Amino acid sequence: MTIREFKMPDVGEGLTEAEILKWYVQPGDTVTDGQVVCEVETAKAAVELPIPFDGVVHALLFEEGTTVDVGQVIISVQTGEAEAPAPAAAVVEAAPAAAEPAPAARQPVLVGYGVSESSTKRRPRKAAPAPAVAAQNGTAAPVAAPAPAAPAAPAPLPAVPAQPSGERPLAKPPVRKLAKDLGIDLASVVPTGDGGVVTREDVHAAAAAAITPQTAAPVAAPAPVGAPVAVAAAPAVDASARETRIPVKGVRKVTAQAMVGSAFTAPHVTEFITFDVTRTMKLVQELKADPDLAGLRINPLLLIAKAVLVAIRRNPDVNASWDEAAQEIVLKHYVNLGIAAATPRGLIVPNIKDAHAKTLGELSESLSALVATARDGKTSPADMQNGTITITNVGVFGVDTGTPILNPGESAILAVGAIKLQPWVHKGKVKPRHVTTLALSFDHRLIDGELGSRFLADIASVLEHPRRLITWS
Repeated sequence: MTIREFKMPDVGEGLTEAEILKWYVQPGDTVTDGQVVCEVETAKAAVELPIPFDGVVHALLFEEGTTVDVGQVIISVQTGEAEAPAPAAAVVEAAPAAAEPAPAARQPVLVGYGVSESSTKRRPRKAAPAPAVAAQNGTAAPVAAPAPAAPAAPAPLPAVPAQPSGERPLAKPPVRKLAKDLGIDLASVVPTGDGGVVTREDVHAAAAAAITPQTAAPVAAPAPVGAPVAVAAAPAVDASARETRIPVKGVRKVTAQAMVGSAFTAPHVTEFITFDVTRTMKLVQELKADPDLAGLRINPLLLIAKAVLVAIRRNPDVNASWDEAAQEIVLKHYVNLGIAAATPRGLIVPNIKDAHAKTLGELSESLSALVATARDGKTSPADMQNGTITITNVGVFGVDTGTPILNPGESAILAVGAIKLQPWVHKGKVKPRHVTTLALSFDHRLIDGELGSRFLADIASVLEHPRRLITWS
């Protein structure tokens, strides 16, 4: 029997970290090759990770809500593979002297990442507070540093209430930086991580206790390793606190960086048009009753998307991108239509590949699948790449219009405002009509004012007279 380690892979094309959202297994569970063991969130999407071998879960090295660097071991599994002539104690985590002579048994499980040595260096701290582990492995060899004996009454897995004097607290570099930023002395922090390691949650808990000393007592009872830990628990201070800091990470962090880059790279121009969409709203109701479209989701956004595709066909030069290195405009002969989606993890913009070639029914199916996948947090990085033009529907929030920022690498973004009954002059008389406002932001390097105006006017014209979905196609 041996212990194999699974490291955090690079699941998003060069990303450096991911947050563990949920563990699907616990220590003692049997796992098989290809079984999903956890869900993680990268800066681009939530992804499920499968284990690459069979065995029994030995330990979960990070709790839910923890951000882990790519290449770090996140789970260890006890497999049935026989080791070379090493004794059984060679796989004991609590005995580094036995584990170090057999480095060949610890092979990298991911291409491009070497074996982390940090886990073996941290094992001596684990032997004292966790006698149950020693009993499980058949040994309690005190090979650790010649420190005083462990507390007389052995506690369960949670660590002792303070760092042993004279020893440097165990913590990863990001945690040390967090403690420094918050002005927390790591030596005074109660460690709850595996092997007495200080975690991000420990630092946040210590910071909260420093702000409100009366709440410090409950901090001494940390959750056991492997139990769900709410990341948002750290800023939960009393009502008198004047500020709460929320770490920006994952999708929200990358979105913020991308929007800043877009706003200060592409020269934005925004134009608006307000018009009557009563005929389009009637067409939506007629299509819902059409038996040929039974089972499909028919809504105004579907016809707006189709109107955008028709307008792109009439104005193909709007479907382009800017190549900064070559100083060239790249015309796209395909449309990957982005749909901005607000999810619990932040704003994402998946796109419908080759939307220009889809029928109305196919476009409806793609829109429904896109929205459902985004809502479940399952949108893959590939679904958010190579977009050309985006639609953002701010009208669902009751907003009339806005000045959207371009999705990086795209030429234009259309904001759709709320569709409301308003007094409108129709055939010489003031009548209640369905009215909306569209706002088109575009990259002025690619689209000049004339082209942008014609493109926006064509979208409005199709929605005002939806028969043009046929006559202009």
